[in-house]
Amino acid sequence: MQHQQFREKLDAIHQWPTLYMFKFIVPADKITEVQAAFPTHETQTQASSKGKYVSVTVKMMAHSAEDIIEKYQITSQIEGIIAL
Repeated sequence: MQHQQFREKLDAIHQWPTLYMFKFIVPADKITEVQAAFPTHETQTQASSKGKYVSVTVKMMAHSAEDIIEKYQITSQIEGIIAL
């Protein structure tokens, strides 16, 4: 049910295709896992002040809400990830 509500919200505010920005916070040792989920997309990273966590931003051209939901499903498997 959550996916359906999210899909409806995405469809209500976006016209497809659209450039979608993902933002995550991950433990520093998990950056490569996030990058692996977006193999053809450029990722921007910024380490926290103590270097324990990293903010990761990825811009992706999405052709449908399903493209976005699929990426969130993949990244949700990464231990310690926080999607913003």
